Amino acid sequence: MTAVLGISAWYHDSAAALVVDGCIVAACQEERFTRVKHDARFPTLAIEACLAEAGLSAADLDLVVFYEKPLLKFERLLETYLAFAPLGFRSFLQAMPQWLRTKLFIPQEIRSGLVGYKGPIHFATHHESHAASAFLASPFEEAAIVTLDGVGEWSTTTWGTGLGAEVSLRQEIRFPHSLGLLYSALTYYTGFRVNSGEYKVMGLAPYGEPRYLDLLLEHVIDLREDGSFWLDQSYFNYCQGLTMTSPRFHDLLGGPPRPPESALTQKEMDLAASVQALAEEIMLRIARHVHAETGQANLCLAGGVALNCVGNGRVLREGPFERIWIQPAAGDAGGALGAALLGWHKMLGNGRTSVEPDSQTGSYLGPAAGDQAVASFVAAAGAVATCIPDEDELARRVAELLDEGKVVGHMYGRMEFGPRALGHRSILGDPRNTAMQRTMNLKIKYRESFRPFAPSCLEERIGDYFELDVPSPYMLLVADVQAERRQAMTAEECSFFGIEKLNVVRSDIPAVTHVDYSARVQSVHHETSPRYHRLIKAFEDRTGCGVVVNTSFNVRGEPIVCTPEDAWQCFMFTEMDALVLENHLLLKEDQTPLPGAEAYKSQFKLD
Repeated sequence: MTAVLGISAWYHDSAAALVVDGCIVAACQEERFTRVKHDARFPTLAIEACLAEAGLSAADLDLVVFYEKPLLKFERLLETYLAFAPLGFRSFLQAMPQWLRTKLFIPQEIRSGLVGYKGPIHFATHHESHAASAFLASPFEEAAIVTLDGVGEWSTTTWGTGLGAEVSLRQEIRFPHSLGLLYSALTYYTGFRVNSGEYKVMGLAPYGEPRYLDLLLEHVIDLREDGSFWLDQSYFNYCQGLTMTSPRFHDLLGGPPRPPESALTQKEMDLAASVQALAEEIMLRIARHVHAETGQANLCLAGGVALNCVGNGRVLREGPFERIWIQPAAGDAGGALGAALLGWHKMLGNGRTSVEPDSQTGSYLGPAAGDQAVASFVAAAGAVATCIPDEDELARRVAELLDEGKVVGHMYGRMEFGPRALGHRSILGDPRNTAMQRTMNLKIKYRESFRPFAPSCLEERIGDYFELDVPSPYMLLVADVQAERRQAMTAEECSFFGIEKLNVVRSDIPAVTHVDYSARVQSVHHETSPRYHRLIKAFEDRTGCGVVVNTSFNVRGEPIVCTPEDAWQCFMFTEMDALVLENHLLLKEDQTPLPGAEAYKSQFKLD
């Protein structure tokens, strides 16, 4: 037996992944255990969970691979600071202590965190790890590969090919020219948090019009036909400052950034639409160029920008590739998986045989609680629960609750790896309910009411609901709701603009239909996730609807739940109606309120 551990850490979204004899055994993010969102610290608890899944200790590992090369990244930081000196001295002083304490001594830090490990430590490059996470886990024997993110060492965008067990990157765009950083700059300017608010910008875009697109193309970015681009750095501040945009950028767009948590205006909606349109155009141009250069029929995507599921959907529909596969943990956390796969295939020289639908087994790669642990927790917490060991009966009971308009927290089996909840750590609702989106946003998730929710659909029924003819198991493709399911708008509704659009019922599954008739689709296969498939099928048997609302089991600002205790706290501190913990069903009406619940809710002031 040969075990390879991949690690990403010390920047954001640290994670660990374990590959044993070429099989992906486990992968998880540190934030799920520490409850610190985007936790960047050494992934001690994630490593422990991965090793526990395989029944191994650190001493049993044969190889450890870190997901990037810190000395190259340090070189980039130093060169950038020197290029902008004396500007940027404040950010230089802020960054250097961590480098001098930790980041320049990563081998020592890894050995300190892996007590008992005596083997070698290897380093991959950041975008090589992204590329490996996409191709080596994909179902393809050969494919084109594109990685897009903020920045690794120097690269911000790369493309290349995968063949068998080999990943080869051929071209790159280098820092400071970055699609990820451009998108983050607009995220910052529109008042959302960088590295987490990009989803909000994507969700806000359909409320606006791309009125600023020409302005960005004229002044900020020089975009070429092949998708390569150059950013005018006078509009940005991320190279030398502590913010993303510069005063010149603010002058161009008519004022300073929107203060966080302040009211959204049509300007922010139009800016979101503009940067989203620009991102999609860049992604499409790169896809066409890479296809022309490689002649490949298949495309693999990774990097944080590959989580832009609207752009992914356009690449699938309008691009030249026959099939695309996107790494579910496309951001930095997925770099740990790419590093582990590189360790097995490249560094240890092992071959590869691709498998359908992929080798990531639904991305259910984290720890599971188990029914015995749940029973112990329920008893210790003094909760009132009904154990329903018959899974068909439990599915029917949950379907009944959903049909009654109840919101159900759903936790069972192994936790998902990546930012999307895929049924194992999810909050579920009835997509037919016209009030469900607002209810779940404001009373459960405590987040902005404009945020759309995703549908989980029986894979065999996906074409009945959405204009999508391929599976979308990882919720990384956006497609339109089928025309026959759409509802015609009145003349008054057609005149709505901005956030007013939220109040229009647009289809027979309104809770998962965005204002542009789109949906971020998850298809659920009976073999990959049999119990979640059974639940949705029970809902279909009861209601005729083969779709449920699926959003991640957490509230704003917190990671997705990991343990029964996490799920219980989220359930009791929100207005969720019911909770499934493995085979246990808990109803809110049966529980004694927890101290502090009302105070917890009051911190979220949303309209």
